[in-house]
Amino acid sequence: PAPSGQAVVMINVDRQILGRCGEDLAASAYAALGFSCVARRWRNAAGELDLVLRCGEVLVFCEVKTRRGTACGRPEESVTAARVQRIRKVARSFLGDHPVAGVAEYRFDVAAVEVNEALGEIRVRLLRGVF
Repeated sequence: PAPSGQAVVMINVDRQILGRCGEDLAASAYAALGFSCVARRWRNAAGELDLVLRCGEVLVFCEVKTRRGTACGRPEESVTAARVQRIRKVARSFLGDHPVAGVAEYRFDVAAVEVNEALGEIRVRLLRGVF
């Protein structure tokens, strides 16, 4: 039998891979709508931004949540008030470090990615202006 710590590591790696795949799918969905990726997994001491995207004069900060099924709730339900505050704080830091010219609108979206392994289906929902 494998040591208990090894099983935990395997689960964490699997979750990281799932999260990155969700980010890839969300970025592709935005690209199909004409958005370009400004930054991905941008991080500082305050936290991380999953995706920063732009289309014309609109700059979007997108939190990507990926889930296997809905037993623990829908992906977007895991974006708590504390998480929203942290994302807003990190977004302000991002703009301080990387001023973006020509932006008339800032938006905070959530990309909800649901994976149904049993059916081999993946659903990506882009929830605009959630917070």
